[in-house]
Amino acid sequence: MAYIKEILHKVIQYRLVRSGLVAPGMPLNFTFSVTNVCQSRCKTCNIWELYKDNPEKRLQELKVEEIEKIFQTIGHIYIFNISGGEPFLRSDIGDIVKLACEYLTPGVIHIPTNAIAIEKAEKLAIDILKVVNDIAPSTQVTIKPSLDHIGEKHDDIRGVKGNFEKVITLFKRLKEIQSEYPNLHAELGTVISRWNVGDIEEIASFVTAQGVDSYRNEIAEQRSEMFNTDNTITPSPEEYERAINYFVRQVRNNMKDRKFFQRMTNAFRLVYYDLAIRILKEKRQVIPCYAGISNVHMSPYGDMWACCTLGYDESMGNIREYGYDFQSLWHSKKAKEVRDYIHKGNCYCPLANQAYSNILLHGPSIIKVIKNIL
Repeated sequence: MAYIKEILHKVIQYRLVRSGLVAPGMPLNFTFSVTNVCQSRCKTCNIWELYKDNPEKRLQELKVEEIEKIFQTIGHIYIFNISGGEPFLRSDIGDIVKLACEYLTPGVIHIPTNAIAIEKAEKLAIDILKVVNDIAPSTQVTIKPSLDHIGEKHDDIRGVKGNFEKVITLFKRLKEIQSEYPNLHAELGTVISRWNVGDIEEIASFVTAQGVDSYRNEIAEQRSEMFNTDNTITPSPEEYERAINYFVRQVRNNMKDRKFFQRMTNAFRLVYYDLAIRILKEKRQVIPCYAGISNVHMSPYGDMWACCTLGYDESMGNIREYGYDFQSLWHSKKAKEVRDYIHKGNCYCPLANQAYSNILLHGPSIIKVIKNIL
């Protein structure tokens, strides 16, 4: 009951913030891109090029000592997303998760991976699970190897030969350790792009046969974060809708056999699919966007964004310039300007991470979620 009251309080508060009537409280969802280093050479993302001619730039990434100062000023959040680059190339990721558990106390920690450094990813995943179980055993941990196609077609999209086999191997190893770490959810995820949109039914059928706890997918987008704004990577609304219709049927057929956490996740996903299609077709914010209010994204260098789509183009500022004090940056003039930019409908996108929060804060959408759960 206390949890429900807290969520209802957040819903009311965020709506007032978006209208400019009250100062922003803390976000529900905090994403931290821990590094931009990545071994993949994806057709959908150019983030790996950042260090190609400037390897010293990695030295500019936030150190653990800096991260602790930042986390101390944030307070409780609900979802902690670790992103990249490739998160498991950061050897101190276990220390970062430890700090998150101590200061942010999230209910869910989510980590994607390309699975290329397979031995390192498995070892660090176990280290993370040990940390979580010691400090916050009720926290759910989802680890999601990325699978954009089957066999060599996956390797072609991701730009690394042999990557597909590593994805499957790491996923199987994650499933094997679930008996020891029951709060681990082993997922697979697909970025739907123009290179695989016509084969989604084949890919999804393969994924379902692997026994995934959940299957995530998102549409390939042009994002400031990924340095791909000049790339034609997004499928047409019609292509995406045809692909998504298959997912909708699959999710609905399997809902009743899922645990409550998985059923709730899938219920949100069903509403998201419909929302994403409408955004692509109508090219507008179909429901109000709370980026920079309910969600925040921090780059490896301390840039604070309302979302990764706007990213560097509409940054709220760099946390280092605010003495690592999140509160000062969050209530700054620049942060307000970014929120106003979003509120006026100057941008729109189907970014899944933000869309789930928007759904939670939109009455008609959350009613649809509840119906899906039931």
